[in-house]
Amino acid sequence: MRTTTRPARTLAVRLDSAGDVLILGPAVRAMAESGPVDLLVGPGGADAARLLPGVDDVHVWTCPWIVADAPRVDERDLADLVDRLRGRYAHAVVFTSFHQSALPTALLLRLAGVGRITAFSEDYPGALLDDRVMPPDDVPEPERALMLARHAGFGLPAGDTGELAVRVGQRSSLRAAGPYVAVHPGTSVPARGWPRERWRECVRMLVAAGRRVVVTGSASERDLTHDVAGDAALDLGGRTSFAELAAVIAGAEALVVANTGPAHLAAAVGTPVVSLFAPTVPAARWAPYRVPSVLLGDQDAPCRGTRAKTCPVPGHPCLGSVHPSEVLDALDQLAGPPAGTPPDPLRKKEMQL
Repeated sequence: MRTTTRPARTLAVRLDSAGDVLILGPAVRAMAESGPVDLLVGPGGADAARLLPGVDDVHVWTCPWIVADAPRVDERDLADLVDRLRGRYAHAVVFTSFHQSALPTALLLRLAGVGRITAFSEDYPGALLDDRVMPPDDVPEPERALMLARHAGFGLPAGDTGELAVRVGQRSSLRAAGPYVAVHPGTSVPARGWPRERWRECVRMLVAAGRRVVVTGSASERDLTHDVAGDAALDLGGRTSFAELAAVIAGAEALVVANTGPAHLAAAVGTPVVSLFAPTVPAARWAPYRVPSVLLGDQDAPCRGTRAKTCPVPGHPCLGSVHPSEVLDALDQLAGPPAGTPPDPLRKKEMQL
């Protein structure tokens, strides 16, 4: 009887948020060039993982040493993960940010029988890694991930120049009513946020200047998006899936956003970004990648490099000093001046997703 050999599967691991998974795109495409690739991600990254080209299957697991508000380490949970992965993968590449360790995850992968494990590690890995790669200095996170994939023996297919990308399976009908700017006021941690009153003022100034505005956000951010949109803009807070959010951002002239996942989603769909960037992490690593953008915020503020979740400096000077007029100027630079006359705020009722 003729038998066929199942292609060796590889596993890409990235256990934090949606933006962290999105920046993995070029590395995943490189891995997929050699055969099926599955992703092991945290709950916050699952929807983003399913949009990445080249992904075959997605495993979701809450990692106690990576996710925010981490759960207690549970022996049964770890054993369940090991059982789920056991014997399935010839090679795993563990992707991490510069402040994370790959070694605890590598231990679980070793127990699951993964044949070869590749990761960045400054610490001595013992028998946990087959390919220990010294992490680079400040480079954009997508390039850092692709560098690790290349060390593991994977390369981008011919013609792939390494931009971020997602599968956008639908088009938003919002553009049918004319150009619009997307505004995403929410952030994953408070230290990266622009003050709410600034967002609210910015939306009103944009509308007064003739811009049509759509405010986006998750279900947990509905109070924020409702307040920011008011009667001036369309509030989509809690009304879009991650895939629908990708379509909304893809149809926008530009996205106004802090350093959070939708900034990387905009880069993945080619939409220019006005980036309100708190320097708690380096912009050299985390600014929107290979997409037209304007970075606002004091990059030399005292919070620089602290990775703080809550602003450690009174008055939040890195972003609190940014005036909405700077956003308007940045949008003019990226998208050109608004066309036509200022729209009637009541038009928002006519705009359908």
